[in-house]
Amino acid sequence: MVNKYSLYICNLHLISIFMASNILSSSLGRFRLVSFAEGLSFLLLLGVAMPLKYIWQMPEAVKIAGYLHGGLFITYCILLLMVTIDLKWSFKIALLLFLASIFPFGFLIAERTFLKKQAKITAA
Repeated sequence: MVNKYSLYICNLHLISIFMASNILSSSLGRFRLVSFAEGLSFLLLLGVAMPLKYIWQMPEAVKIAGYLHGGLFITYCILLLMVTIDLKWSFKIALLLFLASIFPFGFLIAERTFLKKQAKITAA
């Protein structure tokens, strides 16, 4: 279950992404932003909408969260392709980042292990 500390960490991470200067000016910055939004929408779908549907018989929640997540996932895939071409990433890296989008909390692992380091490299 989600506790107050994990929500606090997510909020701090989101704030740090938005506070970075010119995040939307680079393809990597846009990808990181969409990656975070897509990951949160996936957690919202699994952690909130699915229980609302199956426990409290409220299928509307899955419909709304599903549309949101679907749009963000398609955007994530398109931006992943664009960033892979732009930064000349290998197929292995692109595949790992795609797989990170499929697993819950994968976006946080990808951000910590690769995307943050890549942003520092491209900024230099």
